[in-house]
Amino acid sequence: MSEPEEKQKEEQTPEPKAPETAAEAQDGSETAKAAPEEDCTATESPGTEPTEGEPAANDGDESHEATPEEAKAEAEPNWKDMYARALADFDNYRKRASRDREELVKFATAEAVKDMLPTADNLALALDQAKDKEDPFVKGVQLAYDGFLQALKSHGAEPFDSLGETLDPNRHDAIATLPSETVEEGRISTEVKKGWMLNGRLLRAAQVVVSSGKGT
Repeated sequence: MSEPEEKQKEEQTPEPKAPETAAEAQDGSETAKAAPEEDCTATESPGTEPTEGEPAANDGDESHEATPEEAKAEAEPNWKDMYARALADFDNYRKRASRDREELVKFATAEAVKDMLPTADNLALALDQAKDKEDPFVKGVQLAYDGFLQALKSHGAEPFDSLGETLDPNRHDAIATLPSETVEEGRISTEVKKGWMLNGRLLRAAQVVVSSGKGT
């Protein structure tokens, strides 16, 4: 190649253009840096692993399913516990039934004995009104009265004394209040009818007169 042709070729090759300003030079460098980053983002695989703290996308269900043996054990009742409860219930029923039966036997004669009490009251009143205690007739009445009380006692019925005691509303029926020279106020001065107990339970309250103290 001749010298004129080489000279002409060198004139036609453009020289690289320098950046006119510093801002243009900075823009050019930022563009060059951004290009590799975009390439890296574009080449990331969609199947990359999740970062720490993020749940895995394809985690399986971790819930525990009961085995047939476990399900059968849960569905089957606790026979030992049921047997113990039934045994305790039956024992309580047996005790309650025995107690009720005893109560029935003790107080089955309550009404019959209560109907006999007026007879005992009349015999006691006749003896109190008798003037001659040594009279054979009076002695016969006394024997009848004692035998009658013994028969009632064999059935669990007994009278109780109230003279001189403090008035008890649960055991005494006060029919009057009168002054008394010998009995202090609030205590029983006269017993009109005796009170009766049947096997430790009140059968009839005593009819009494309560003292109001010494009269003025």
